[in-house]
This record gives sequence, structure tokens and C-alpha cells, in this order.
Amino acid sequence: MSRQVPHMAADSDIQRIVRLTPLADVLNSFQTSIEPVAPREENLAAALGFTLAADVALEERKPAVALALRDGFAVRSETTLDASSYAPVPLIPAPVRVSLGEPLPDNADAVAGLDAVNLREGLAEILTPLAPGDGVLTAGADAEPGVLRLAGAKLRRIDVALMAALGIERVTIRVPRLRVVDTAGTEITQAAAQLIAGAIQSEGGVAQSERGSLDAALDQDSVDALVAIGGTGSGRNDASVRTLARLGRVAFHGIGIMPGETTGVGFVGPRPVLLLPGRLDAALAGWLTVGRRLLARLCFRLVEEQPFLAELSRKVASPLGLAEVVPVRRRLSNIEPLASRYLSPQALARSDGWILVPADSEGYAAGTKVPVRPWP
Repeated sequence: MSRQVPHMAADSDIQRIVRLTPLADVLNSFQTSIEPVAPREENLAAALGFTLAADVALEERKPAVALALRDGFAVRSETTLDASSYAPVPLIPAPVRVSLGEPLPDNADAVAGLDAVNLREGLAEILTPLAPGDGVLTAGADAEPGVLRLAGAKLRRIDVALMAALGIERVTIRVPRLRVVDTAGTEITQAAAQLIAGAIQSEGGVAQSERGSLDAALDQDSVDALVAIGGTGSGRNDASVRTLARLGRVAFHGIGIMPGETTGVGFVGPRPVLLLPGRLDAALAGWLTVGRRLLARLCFRLVEEQPFLAELSRKVASPLGLAEVVPVRRRLSNIEPLASRYLSPQALARSDGWILVPADSEGYAAGTKVPVRPWP
């Protein structure tokens, strides 16, 4: 009876990492290999959270004329200099009543509150002295002609409110569209895909998340970039890198980050493709160190960080040559590293943020102050 021999994959069928490319080299390459998406004009409210492609500027000062800053009476301040509650000063002619936000009459330079003026039998008396500008929003006090927000900045809620108050209705923005594909269909890759899609939305992009094959996703050109989860290693079913090489071009496979060493970057035509490992922690690290910079380049802006400095309660050791993502937990004014190399879901859940150990460092000593960044 014949004996069946297990199928052995040929060596050429196995995805192998020839060398780990330093993270800095990968990020530097984006400046020439990735083009920002085309700008478009959009209604101000709909532009919230996206990146400005042009400066937002005012052509004229706001307000154009002096306005009342309170309800009251418009007066000439020089006529009130000797006024007091014991010796009211008559106002001749009678002052004009104004409401908040109304323009001042030409001869007025102050607004007296309603309780500062007595009206008796058609005569008006003021009870308190006023200085020029009291109760007045002077012309140009809100904004002078010029730039309000520079191109490359993300439009914040406060920006939208202030620009609307100043009469700005439309702005020019960049809106990268990214497809996030779960190529493995496991609970872990599904969770990673949802996490990455949410991070894209919060950092100025539009994400479409789906489960499917990488072949089909690479064949579509309705998005500006593609992020694929899973299949970047050397396992029997791992084929993402080989698929990208067949349908496009692989620029990097194997990046000097930990976790996430099997992260890959390539292109189909001009569209960048980010290949992230199927492990949740590795996919997260690949996105934080590479994916965010790729998205920022599509937006044509710098990565916006909001770190806080904190002191390490104990040493962090890291291998030289790899940039390492380390989750940390905040304890009063100190932070405590929770994991290294493999970042378990429990460690990530207990953490309050992450630190990045640069590739040229072997770690940080206890007591070192380091920037702590928030999770997506």
C-alpha cells in the first residue's frame, strides 16, 4: 500500500523577509513615492476633521464697524466724565438705545448699561463715567484681514465654529479614501480592521472596511490607498506580499519595528498599499509607526501628536536597530511599561498610551521622562 507524503511547500513559495528596512528609511521614502490626494472645495460643516488644502483667510476685518457689546445706550464717553450716582449728568441729545451686536451711531464711542442711565420725563441722565470703548466691540476686534488657519492643519470643531461666526462658508480640503481589507476573516483580523478603520476616520481620512480577498481589493481603483490585514508572514497560507508583487510592486517587506516586523508597503499604480500583520498588536504597531505617516502624506500634513511627558517607574530594555512600541500605564506622575515584543490584549487594555523606543536606542532607564502618546 502506498504511503502518502505530506505536501511540502517549495522554498520559492514561502514569503521571506530578506532584510529589515529601518523605519526612518521607509518614512522618508513617502516624500517622493506618495502623492497627496487632490484638493476639493467643501461646505464648512462637512469639512470637520479633514485637512485644509489651502489657507483659510479673511479678506476684510471683522466686525467691519464698531458694535454694541451689551444692551444699553450709545453715548459719547467724553460727556460722562463727571457722572456719578450722586450727581447724574444729563445726556443731550438723548442717547440711542442699542442691543447687543448692533452697530453704534457715528457719534458714539461707548455703550452704557441699561441700569447706568435714568430716563425721566423724556430726559436722560447717566450715573457713571465711561471710557472710550466701554461696552463696545471695536472694528477689527474679532479678526483683521489675513490667515486664520494654515493649509495642512486639521479642521477642528472650534475652527468650524469660529469660521462660521466670521462668515466663512466653504473651505478647501483633502479627503483621502482608504479601503481596509480583512484578508483572513478571523476574530483577531476583524478586530484589527475595525480598529484601523476607526483610526483612519479620526485622522482625516474616509475608511471603507470589508472582508475579502486581496486580489479583488487590489483590482479596484475607487480609493486612494489600501490597507490589508493578514498574510504578511511566512505561514503556509500567507500570500499577501506575493499577491501584491504579482499585481503591483512591493517597496518594502520587513520593517524595523517591534511588534510588526512583517509589515509591508507597496503600490498598485500610484496607489500606496500597506500590508499589516494578522496579529492585533503587530497590526496596531504597524499602523502607529507606518500607517499614520502614510495617511498624513496623503493629507499633505504633519502627524499631529498630543503626547504628555511622564517619568518611567522602571527600565525599558529594547533591542538596538528596532523601533519598539511599548504600552504604558499611568500611575500618578509616573508611567509603568506593561509589555514588550508581544503586546497581549490584556496589557493593551490596561494601558493608557504608548511610547516609542527609537531604533538607535537600547531602551530607557528608570526615571527617564518620555513622551506618551494616546492610542487611536
